Amino acid sequence: MLGRELPKTAAVLPAMARNKEREALVQELIDSNLTAHFQPIVSLEKGRIFAYEALCRTLTQNPMESIEDIFAQAKICNKILELDMCCRKNGMELSAAQGIREKGVFLFLNICPTSLLCPNHTAGTTGVLANQHGLPKQNIILEITEQEAVSNYTLFKKAIDHYRSKGFRIAIDDFGAGYGGLKMLSVLEPDFVKIDRHFFKDTAKSNINYNLIDSIATACHRIGIDVIAEGIETENDLKICREIGINLGQGYLLARPAAQLISETHVKIPVQHGVRDSGTVLFDEVICIGDIATYIEPLSSADRPLEVLNRFNDNPGLLCLPVMKGGQLCGLISRWRFMEDQMVGRFGYGLSLNYYKKVDDFLGEELLQVPHYSSVEEVARKIHLRPQITIYDDVCVSRSGKYIGTVSVSAVLNAVTENSMMLARGANPLTGLPGNEFVQRQIAKMLSQSIHFDVCYIDLDSFKPFNDRHGFEMGDRVIKAVADIMLEALKKWEINSIGFAGHIGGDDFILITRPKNSILVCEYITDQFVKRISRFHTHEECEQGFYLSCDRLGNTRKFDLLSLSIGIVSTEIHHISSFAEVSSIASDLKKRAKNIPGSAIVRDRRIAGSAMQEHKALS
Repeated sequence: MLGRELPKTAAVLPAMARNKEREALVQELIDSNLTAHFQPIVSLEKGRIFAYEALCRTLTQNPMESIEDIFAQAKICNKILELDMCCRKNGMELSAAQGIREKGVFLFLNICPTSLLCPNHTAGTTGVLANQHGLPKQNIILEITEQEAVSNYTLFKKAIDHYRSKGFRIAIDDFGAGYGGLKMLSVLEPDFVKIDRHFFKDTAKSNINYNLIDSIATACHRIGIDVIAEGIETENDLKICREIGINLGQGYLLARPAAQLISETHVKIPVQHGVRDSGTVLFDEVICIGDIATYIEPLSSADRPLEVLNRFNDNPGLLCLPVMKGGQLCGLISRWRFMEDQMVGRFGYGLSLNYYKKVDDFLGEELLQVPHYSSVEEVARKIHLRPQITIYDDVCVSRSGKYIGTVSVSAVLNAVTENSMMLARGANPLTGLPGNEFVQRQIAKMLSQSIHFDVCYIDLDSFKPFNDRHGFEMGDRVIKAVADIMLEALKKWEINSIGFAGHIGGDDFILITRPKNSILVCEYITDQFVKRISRFHTHEECEQGFYLSCDRLGNTRKFDLLSLSIGIVSTEIHHISSFAEVSSIASDLKKRAKNIPGSAIVRDRRIAGSAMQEHKALS
């Protein structure tokens, strides 16, 4: 029996020795040989650095094959938590030392899901590190890799919710490349999603990767998640991002990781083409591109040039013809290029030379296809990104991936011009915020896009007696202060998302946010307003907690210091189909808020089928 066990024991001893050697090597790296490099994440729309991602690197030559190998060995040796915390510490310490806070940008830190589930993981350590280095938690995005299996989603979500409650934001890295996929997206409800580099390979419009990127971005944007294209390495990758509407990018084409926080002058930030003047006649306002789409019977890719010629001859006003193949839109034929290239040709024999060809033989990929819910402004931006030769081609419009019609460039520019004029006419001269018409238009647009959002109606309490007591000039200062605080809140919480502020009129304001941010944004607004109250009331009034003024009947009485009442309507809770419904529900909620002393926030919510009220009063 002992003789049979000896070979097994002899084999185990070298394996144990190798494990100890690997463990010692990992520990040595953690103790003294790791640092952080930083790669910019760029706003493609604004042409500025949006954030930096902290990446683990070694100070000397890596004794292992790659950084990924270090993490793999750390898991084997049960050192993953220690390694993960070392990387977080390096990222915060080095970025803080280089003035990341003064740059006003965000910091992405990678976190291994395995480390969050370690029994000896100490809650609050990341927050302590952030405080030590003077980094605001809301400026730190914890990036969770999706390539790693998560066995206990309940425990994992609890850990993530803990970080979110402390002010950190959450991102999913390498989305689509790992185990969790849509389940992790559903469980975490992240603020950011990074689309894995894999999907940017072979991205012709008909390719599955292009459509997957489009679908992921569309789904994320609809529910208020910002999308980052990871691994942008070619101009084509950049082109795909612009076509689909991904506004944040990261990759070697823009900048490589470096030990220092790279300045914008050293980043290859793409320049957007300026918008040209349309010079067109104005017409009624248009909300979505689908509103002005006209159905044009498409050609088949198997049709002959003579059929194309007949279609154009029969319809002199027709500038472009869409082409279908296998039930999908595959291209667009321009009247002028078709006549010049296929009918006339280089030597004037185009029709004879091309008579037996099929449309598919000379059809290019010059096609701009947009969903029906796209705003005309968004479509106009995409038009101006096209090559000069195709810039005046019609835009193809689809609903749920199916062709529904085309829109001419002149119609798009007409709509953009009219909408800009409408916005300028409706902007409030005191606050500069969009007025009631624009607010209604924005809400109608988001409802048509099936985006979930919260509408926050903000009202100053007893503003008329305050105006009567302190004068219209002071009243204007209060109105302007509320508008400024709202814009601060949007900048702080909504970043690149759907949020916007409007001034309906007088002392009534409106704010649109993502559902998960509405309470946080409104609490920030009320807190900041309370902090500034001494700017509006006299020292005596602040000490007394009231002021004297006339009521609507002309009687002098006491009024509480200025406060805000906020009613929040959520499209996650109410099935809303029009602005009128939003306004009706909000009016009721705002009345409830006014019945609560001081500044108050009221938001309806429904849990397990029962209607409940959620409110907070602030003194």
